[in-house]
Amino acid sequence: MIVATERDQIASTLDSVFRPETSASEGWRGLTLLRLLACGEPVTIEDLAAAHGQPVREVRRALASTPDIEYDEAGRIVGAGLTLRPTPHRFEIDGRVLYTWCAMDTLVYPRLLGRPARVTSPCQVTGIPIHLAIDDTGVTDVDPPTAVVSLVTPEDLTSVRADFCNHVHFFTSQQAAQPWLDDDPDASVLPVTEAYDLARGLTATSCQQADTEGC
Repeated sequence: MIVATERDQIASTLDSVFRPETSASEGWRGLTLLRLLACGEPVTIEDLAAAHGQPVREVRRALASTPDIEYDEAGRIVGAGLTLRPTPHRFEIDGRVLYTWCAMDTLVYPRLLGRPARVTSPCQVTGIPIHLAIDDTGVTDVDPPTAVVSLVTPEDLTSVRADFCNHVHFFTSQQAAQPWLDDDPDASVLPVTEAYDLARGLTATSCQQADTEGC
């Protein structure tokens, strides 16, 4: 069971991980880029700069300092939390199949995008598929209902994907997660709905500003 101090640490980590994506002022890893990627096509730096109303050179400079951004062979952005490249975390939105870097992304992005999503992701230990339905109000369906999410609190977040996302998975239950937890004693697990609720406050302001128009 997670104690209050541990929950506070997790909340602080989630704030650090998702703050750039919930900020309207950070187009290189913010809502602007997230919404463009949600359209299901690679994003050029010029399109990102135009959508965010910033000079191309400034956006290009900011992107250069963000090591996790994924690009295709043409230099277009294809991933920044939400990605066009397959991962274990399948994220269906507006009839499009996308993916995310980690389990927690799938819980946060429906609120940020203001759109319902269906998620399919395998249990990290058993491989059994976990299915979720999520909208901007909460998790509306979890199968199996015992599913949990792993969370970590790394001191270094230089690479969000390596230091955080690669350790944040779904499991069918706390019992199923135990072998993984035994190998990573600094990690914790939370029921899916509790993990969603923990992240809800991070997206509150951004959700009020969400653009509800489609691509």
